[in-house]
Amino acid sequence: MSHVSELYRPSLASLTDLYELTMGAGYETAGYADRRAVFSLSFRTLPFDGGYAVAAGLDDALAILEDFHFDSAAIEHLSGVKGAGGEPLFTPAFLARLAALEFSCDVDAIPEGTLVFPNEPLVRVAGPLLQAQLVESVLLTVVGFQTLVATKAARVVEAAGDAPVLEFGMRRAQGPDGAISAARASYIGGVAATSNVLAGRLFGIPVRGTHAHSWVQAFGDEQAAFDAYADAQPDNVTLLVDTYDTLAGVRHAIETGRRIRKRGRDLAGIRLDSGDLAYLSIQARRMLDAAGFTGTKIVASNDLDEQTIASLRAQGARIDIWGVGTRLDTCYDQPALGAIYKLCAIGDDQGGWRYPVKVSEFSAKISIPGVLGVRRFLDAEGKFRADMIYDEDLPARPDGEVIVDPADALHLRAIEPEWKPVELVLPAMRGGQRVAPAPTLDDVRARARDQIHSLHPATRRLLNPHIYPVGLERRLHERRTSLVLQRRNVLPGS
Repeated sequence: MSHVSELYRPSLASLTDLYELTMGAGYETAGYADRRAVFSLSFRTLPFDGGYAVAAGLDDALAILEDFHFDSAAIEHLSGVKGAGGEPLFTPAFLARLAALEFSCDVDAIPEGTLVFPNEPLVRVAGPLLQAQLVESVLLTVVGFQTLVATKAARVVEAAGDAPVLEFGMRRAQGPDGAISAARASYIGGVAATSNVLAGRLFGIPVRGTHAHSWVQAFGDEQAAFDAYADAQPDNVTLLVDTYDTLAGVRHAIETGRRIRKRGRDLAGIRLDSGDLAYLSIQARRMLDAAGFTGTKIVASNDLDEQTIASLRAQGARIDIWGVGTRLDTCYDQPALGAIYKLCAIGDDQGGWRYPVKVSEFSAKISIPGVLGVRRFLDAEGKFRADMIYDEDLPARPDGEVIVDPADALHLRAIEPEWKPVELVLPAMRGGQRVAPAPTLDDVRARARDQIHSLHPATRRLLNPHIYPVGLERRLHERRTSLVLQRRNVLPGS
């Protein structure tokens, strides 16, 4: 289930940038508000210098669009917004239009949990220009953030190997919604559980947690604190051992373990939250094993990310469970995906399409005009081989399929005839209503896991990954090139 309907009773139509509304008012004045338009949401570069991204946030985005309306409180607020000269920004006629607005666009999207790459349309919105414009900001914040976190989580899980990862980042997240969205996206990316109880309730994510240093400090004596915790939580005895002296804390945890074994319980785990985690985990494992606690797990936390986990594993750290918080929920090394929402097609006066293009001196920033879809090609073993971005209104060339790198027209790749094509951009809403019930979060998580396993290990690796081939279908590339040359006055306009 989406947390949007649970937590945000009012519509989130006002969760937007002011310029969406000023443009909307301008479209109304110019007679463009009801003109057909197509926008695509994508990103230009892969986050974290990685080889892939994991699409996430679609269910929350669709929940917002389903209930997209401007209620009386929103209209009252907008009526009081004034321009630089002190006059109202919005006319009564435009505000009346907003008050009567019902979202009726068609939305196509790449399902959550699917691996995605630069320039691919994660979400495509088609409908009246006014409506499609107004939803830009909220789609970017929801889909952009959750895609970023799901990707980070997938990388952390990859680094951890077979050991489970727990999401512990709520207290460092950017506010309540950041914490909830991060927990959801992290679960899609593969974490096993979260410390966020509300996220657990909303999404059915397993919740995990034990105690903090304050528990030990409150008792004054570490042994007494451990014993008291075991008495209070006999089925959840994982003890934080580094409040004073880590290895002494391990010895105290062992004593508590011996005590509860007499009552038929066991020491589930110890947690290391500071110091040299490689050395301390090795020493703690030796102490636990020597005392007969071979099944007790060692949990590690303390500002972990995929690079630190990979390094600790390379050092032989004996860590069974990884608790990852700040650097996951905040995506510490890249706090934004850089998602973009571009106008790709607009209706002309003859009932067809005009294809606007945003021109830049940098090829990677030139927009891709068209009603865009994505076709993924799989080999006989089901492994991903290449993605083609194409225009649904352009027929394929008869002389074989070739993709062209959007940033380098000399970089081409042929599509092998035996590869199986799979369509990625699928119907999500028609006329403002969902076309199917949302998948469960566990189903989305399973899709992400299967997708990652279908990607070549060289593209999945954390450092210097192999670049997965993504390109434009040749006719789309040719049209884009022609439009750019026209805008630069190199070719005559049509």
